[in-house]
Amino acid sequence: MDVNTLLKLNVNEHTEKKGNLTYLSWAWAWAEALKADPAAHFQVQMFGDKCWIDINGTYMVWVTATLFNKPITCQLPVMDHRNKAIQHPDAFAVNTAIMRCMTKALSLHGLGLYIYAGEDLPQMDTGLIDQVVEAIKGLHAKSDLAGMYGEWESISDNDVRLAVWEALKIDSKVRAAIKAFKSKLDEVNNG
Repeated sequence: MDVNTLLKLNVNEHTEKKGNLTYLSWAWAWAEALKADPAAHFQVQMFGDKCWIDINGTYMVWVTATLFNKPITCQLPVMDHRNKAIQHPDAFAVNTAIMRCMTKALSLHGLGLYIYAGEDLPQMDTGLIDQVVEAIKGLHAKSDLAGMYGEWESISDNDVRLAVWEALKIDSKVRAAIKAFKSKLDEVNNG
C-alpha cells in the first residue's frame, strides 16, 4: 500500500458525526496505518515532562505520525464537544486530543484526508472507472448483454459503481440495457 492507495480509501464507514464535524475512529485509522506500513509509528511531542504546551490556560498537543519513513507532525488544541479550547483540561481531554491529533497526522499521509477537505468521498481511480465503462460499452456494442451485465455486477465497491453509472449517463442506451437485463433476470428468478 502507498500514499495513493490511502488517498483513495473510503473511510466513511469508520466515521462518526459530532455536530457539523466528522471524526474518523482513531483505532481504525491506526489499524489501517499498520496495514499500509507495518513499520508505522507515532510519537507524542513532550514539553519537559508534559505532553502539551500551555497557551494562555489552554493546551495544545503535537503528534508525529511516520508512514513510509516520512514523519508528518500535526498539532491540535485540547477541545470540548463544541470544538472550543478547554481552560485547564483534565487527563481524559488531553488523551482524546492526542488520539485525534494522531488521526489528523495520518490524514496528511492520505488516510481520510478528504474528510478534512469537506468532501464526502475519497479520490477515485479514474483510470479504473474508465476501464470499466469502456468494457461495459464494448460488450454492449457486441450485443453481449450477459457479459455487459456481468461486468456491471462485478463492481463490488459502491462508490465505483456510482461513478461508473454517472459516467454511463451520456450513453443512455447502455444504462437502459443494464436495467432491462436486470429486469429479465428478476423475472426468470421470480417466475
